[in-house]
Amino acid sequence: MFNCTRKVCCIAVMAAAGAHTAAAAHWVKGYVVGFYEPAFRYGGRADFSRGTEIEPGVDCPHGSTIHFAVPAQVAKSLLLVPWRTKEEVEAIANPPADGLNRDPAGVYFHTWRAASAYRGYNRDIETYINPFAAEDPGQPEVTSRIGEGFNLDGKIKPGDFVSPDGEEGIDNELYRAWGCDAPWRGANSNGTLVLRSNDKMLEGLYTIVIRVSGNKDPMNDDEATLEIGYSPDQIMKDARGNVGSDYSYRILQSEQYTKLKARVKDGVVETEQADIHMPQIAWFYNQLRDAFFREGKIRVIVNSDGTVAGLVGGYRDWRDLYAQNVYAQSGGVQGVREHEDHVALYYALRRHADGMLNTKTGRYDGISCAYRMKLTPAFVVDPDKPMAIPSRESEARGKEGYDATMAAMIKAAETLVPQEVPPASRELAATDGIEIGPGGVPIRGRGRKRAADGKAQGSSAHSDPQ
Repeated sequence: MFNCTRKVCCIAVMAAAGAHTAAAAHWVKGYVVGFYEPAFRYGGRADFSRGTEIEPGVDCPHGSTIHFAVPAQVAKSLLLVPWRTKEEVEAIANPPADGLNRDPAGVYFHTWRAASAYRGYNRDIETYINPFAAEDPGQPEVTSRIGEGFNLDGKIKPGDFVSPDGEEGIDNELYRAWGCDAPWRGANSNGTLVLRSNDKMLEGLYTIVIRVSGNKDPMNDDEATLEIGYSPDQIMKDARGNVGSDYSYRILQSEQYTKLKARVKDGVVETEQADIHMPQIAWFYNQLRDAFFREGKIRVIVNSDGTVAGLVGGYRDWRDLYAQNVYAQSGGVQGVREHEDHVALYYALRRHADGMLNTKTGRYDGISCAYRMKLTPAFVVDPDKPMAIPSRESEARGKEGYDATMAAMIKAAETLVPQEVPPASRELAATDGIEIGPGGVPIRGRGRKRAADGKAQGSSAHSDPQ
C-alpha cells in the first residue's frame, strides 16, 4: 500500500522517468578533419628577428635539413659514392648553365635529381629502391625532450618525450627521426609539404570524418564510442575559404574505418588502445592508402576558444612512411625540390623504429608516431546503402607503379639484396638520361641502359609532374 496521494505519486513517477531519460539520452557529435599533419613541434624563440628566415627552433638547434639545397651539400653527399671521382662530383654539384639549357635552376634540378638516383656501391643500383646500398649522409634529428603523442608502451623510459602538459613516457620516435626535415616543419604549421598535402585534401583528394556518440552526459561518458574513417564527400568551405561548419558527410564503414570504445571526461574524448584504420596524408592519388596505426589511440579536445583539436597516434610501418614520401613522384624529384635526402631518412627511420618486431629479420618494422588534426563540427551520417571507397580508374596505373616500387623496396630492406626497378615505377625515369659528359658537362643521351630499355619496352615510366 502506497502512503501518498495520487498527485504526489504521479509527480514522483514522472520525476523518476525524467531522471532515467536524461541519464540514457543518446548524443552524437560529428567532425570533419580540416587540417592534418605530423605532430612535430616547433620551438621558436620569441626574440628571433632575422627578417623572413625561419628560426631553427629549440628542437632542431642545428637547423633544418638542407640536402640538395646548395652545391656544397650536394658535393658532401656525392663524395660518399665510391665510384664517383672528385672531378665528377664537382661537375655535378656546380653544373654549367649551358649543359642542358640556359636556366641555371633547371640545370641544377635535373642534374642533381639524376645523380641522386644512383648512389649505391655499384653504378647500377638504384638509390631510392635500395637505400641500404648507399652510405648514410646523415639526418639532423630532434634533440628536444618535449613532444606530442601518447604513452604507447605503458613505460616511462629515459629517452621518451614529455608532452607539453607534462605527461611523461610519450612515444613519438617519428618526430625524433623526421622532425627536422625542412618541408614538414615551420612556424604555424607552414612547412611546404604540410601546406601542399592539406591544400590537396581541401580540394577533394580525400576526406576524413569523426563521429563520437554515447548514452550518458556528453561531457562525461565512460561508455562512449568514437568512429573515424573515410568520407566520399568533398570538404565544404565557407565564403572566406575556411572549412565550413555543420555540413553533412557520409562515413564509409568498408575500409579505412575504425570503431573504438572511448571515454569522455570533462569534455575530453580519449579512446581505448587498439589498431586504427583511417586515411593517410597524401598529396597525389597514388599515395592514398590506409594509415594503419597499430596499438593506436585518438584524443579529441574542445579548446577554450571553441576550436576542436584531435590527436591520433600509434605504431606505423616505417616502410609505409618512407614510400609515402618518396614514391608519389620519384625520390630525386622529391629530394631536390624539398631539400630532403631519403637515404638519410631511411637510416633515421630504421635507427629509431621501436615497435612491431619482425621475427624474420629481428628488426622493428614499426615506429611510434602521432598526427595532429584540426576538426570542424559537422553532421556525420551513414550512407543510404553500404559502399566502398570510389576508385579512379584513370589513375589506377599510378597506384600499380607505386605498389610495385614499394614491394621492391621492402624486399631490398629485408634481404639487403639490391632489387631491380619495376617497369611501372616512376624511379625508372628518374635519371632522365642525364650523365656527366666530357669536361664535366651534364648531357642527355648517356643514361643507364636499364632506364633506356625500360622506356623502349613501353613501360609506364614518365616525366614527373612538378
